[in-house]
Amino acid sequence: MSAVSRWTQMVRDEHAQSEAMRPADEAPPADHWRPYAENFRTDPRRSADPLLDYLLPQISPGQTLIDVGAGGGRLALPLALHCESVTAVEPSESMVEVLDSQARQHGINNVSTVQARWEDAVVEPADVVLSAHVVYVVQDIETFIRKMDTHAKSRALVVLFESAPMSRMYPLWRQVHGSERLSLPAAPELREVLQELGISYRQDVVPGMQGRGYQSPEHALELISRRLYLAVDDPKREKLARILEPELEELEDVWRMKGDTPVPPLVLSWSPAERA
Repeated sequence: MSAVSRWTQMVRDEHAQSEAMRPADEAPPADHWRPYAENFRTDPRRSADPLLDYLLPQISPGQTLIDVGAGGGRLALPLALHCESVTAVEPSESMVEVLDSQARQHGINNVSTVQARWEDAVVEPADVVLSAHVVYVVQDIETFIRKMDTHAKSRALVVLFESAPMSRMYPLWRQVHGSERLSLPAAPELREVLQELGISYRQDVVPGMQGRGYQSPEHALELISRRLYLAVDDPKREKLARILEPELEELEDVWRMKGDTPVPPLVLSWSPAERA
């Protein structure tokens, strides 16, 4: 099986397992990110963000940027303060709402949003094309990467982890559901895809940042239940609560799972111009 086919199969299998856990009378949400979008508000003028510190030198003041899967603007907005303009491509309506409202709030006027999947978005090429923590769920990875390649005049960058973000939930999935959680592809699979597509890339490791954590044990139970596809009345919620009780600890007014340490993201980057 080719690297591209293997990637697609992993995404399809994981999605099928997820859908099988959804109650029969419950339709998939129109906007998956609606319950979480407000959590993605961040200060675009913040400091001490290792990933942002890495990305800022990658784009110069006169250059343009496309942020693929821009979310609520965590990277698009601070990068817009340091470059000519940013096109933020984001399919989630709720995320676009957060991004647009933050841009207005902070007086950032050089960001335009395109609410669409990257594969469908009609945008002009830019000097730099960036995609951070998006590719894990992309089925047609070849189209996705090739479009990044053709739209990047200077450099393309993909930020991702060595394992998919939800891999931290895999042990809980096993304990609650009694089965193994199928994995989404991540950095190892993307390296193989890039090689198969003839793209010579550079890999950099960026220091990780501690996650937001949870406001309370009840908040942790609610969010993790969603990740495990547990309905409000699902008896497995009680099982999850028992599992979480000894595993959660309060540190500086935030609740975290014991042993929760920052995970360093990787940046796989390449220059289409050099290859041409």
